[in-house]
Amino acid sequence: MTESVFYRKAASYWANVPATVDGVLGGFGHISDVDIDGSKAFLKEILELEDPPDTKLALDCGAGIGRVSKYLLIPQFDTVDLVEQDEKFINTATQFIGKDNAKIGTLYKIGLQCFKPQKKYDVIWCQWVLGHLKDYDLIDFFERCSMSLNKNGVIVVKENIATGREIEYDDDDSSVTRPVALMEKIFEEAKLKVIKTEVQKGFPEDIYPVYSFALKPVDYNK
Repeated sequence: MTESVFYRKAASYWANVPATVDGVLGGFGHISDVDIDGSKAFLKEILELEDPPDTKLALDCGAGIGRVSKYLLIPQFDTVDLVEQDEKFINTATQFIGKDNAKIGTLYKIGLQCFKPQKKYDVIWCQWVLGHLKDYDLIDFFERCSMSLNKNGVIVVKENIATGREIEYDDDDSSVTRPVALMEKIFEEAKLKVIKTEVQKGFPEDIYPVYSFALKPVDYNK
């Protein structure tokens, strides 16, 4: 599958998904609370590190309707920017979060493969979206994010992980699920080091395991 077809198919798939929690979670809306609780605990540990990131500005990548922004990031950060390529999702996000919420920052309607951060972020949160990027685009994306971190800034990746050694492809939504070893190789190629990792607890046994990774640039010396 060519790059353009890969990205076009994904965009087409999400264009037909309802702008609801159940829609963005692929029919698994019932796991949202457990997911957010796990993310809150993981973020709390990050914010309690010896040299923690600040809590002024966060970026929600592949934000959908703003589920992670509303329940996880906005309670912790002064301002949250959102990146989401689907127009109906990002239009719904302000309503879902609360259109008068002063913590909503800039909304970027663009795919992550094309997104170039224009600000410095304390935490960049990427959840259930990086499977829509080709490996080389993912490395490029991570490199751009690294350059867009504030002092002590952290990139968080929360993604499905394949249990075998091979990439698993989903032709319906044009995505891949990567094994841990490949994720670690991509982090290494993007010059990122894993400072914390955790497996989400409490999810149904018939879905992929979900890992959270906290990442910092290897040559971080700001």
